Amino acid sequence: MSNKQTFRGCMIFLCGILLCAAYFTVAAPKPRLRIVQTNSAGDNINIIDPATHAVVGEIKGIEAPHGIAASRDGSRIYVSEEAQKTLDVVDGKTLEVIKRIPLSGGVPNLIALTPDERRLYVALRPSWDDLSHFPQVLARNNGAIDVIDTGTLQDVKTIPLKGGIHDLYVTPDGKYVVGGAARDIEPPVNMMSVIDTGTNEVAWTLSMSPSPSPMAIYTNPDGSTKWILAQNGSLNGFVVVDFATRREIKRVNNPEIPLEKQNPSGPPSPSHGIAVTSDQKTLLVNSRLNSALYAYSLPDLKLLGSAALSGVGASWLTITPDNKTAYVANEQSNNVSVVEIKSMKEIARIPVGFVPARNIAWMLP
Repeated sequence: MSNKQTFRGCMIFLCGILLCAAYFTVAAPKPRLRIVQTNSAGDNINIIDPATHAVVGEIKGIEAPHGIAASRDGSRIYVSEEAQKTLDVVDGKTLEVIKRIPLSGGVPNLIALTPDERRLYVALRPSWDDLSHFPQVLARNNGAIDVIDTGTLQDVKTIPLKGGIHDLYVTPDGKYVVGGAARDIEPPVNMMSVIDTGTNEVAWTLSMSPSPSPMAIYTNPDGSTKWILAQNGSLNGFVVVDFATRREIKRVNNPEIPLEKQNPSGPPSPSHGIAVTSDQKTLLVNSRLNSALYAYSLPDLKLLGSAALSGVGASWLTITPDNKTAYVANEQSNNVSVVEIKSMKEIARIPVGFVPARNIAWMLP
């Protein structure tokens, strides 16, 4: 073979490699993951790009958003709106509100989708400005859970409960809804209420003091619920509830820090925001009092590490699907701390709206 032929062959081979590289570069899918951050004292919701740690989008016109959930395909975002007392449905492509679903009464708080996405549950707490719309429940300073059919976008049932329902979760196997209930007037109510999703009736309750607030769910290997890990209004840490025996089995305190380093000016709950990684190996727990995020091993609940948060008033957190990053909403400083879970280091802080609270990981449609 001549030198010219050899050279020509090498050039053809090289061009082929470059064309393939260009093809795969162009064809590579764009990252679809976003963090959706509510601003509980504002009228907007921020969309954060984890690749740049920047706000890249906004949902407008939802005043005092509280709970948030999204369909797996990203086509819908659901938001409970305190101002209008509705469940708002947002188009995932346009970020416009396409429907406001009237609820049975009260103030909507946290919301949760079932795994099959056919139903969405809405926590309701008392509202004294609309007793005429919700007399049987609100007159007793109780709350309820509304059941939304996501196919028809209709409120199909109200489940009355003792105490106002603030936080609410569907178990990963879809069999139960767990709500935290509180009532301050006599007789006081502080309990965990568990609803059977097959019947939408109360399966069992557990009295707790104070009432449970944010919760996380730890599962058995078969996906059934093993523990409910619940925070409350006075504990800088969390409570462990055994789901099978329906009993509290342990209380875990976050580390104590010197008084001069604490944040005493925040909301009354010293620890607010808790989540389990999807591999069920790590529990992350906010501490408002300590301005920190703590990591505990599962199932032995040993402290693995902590991340100092430069923001103030840690109020909620969400974990990316790859379990690498946590996003902590800081409601007093109006920003979001980004924490690398492996190193437990804050790697960024993102300015957002007024009093950021609930947040979720969302895949673009």
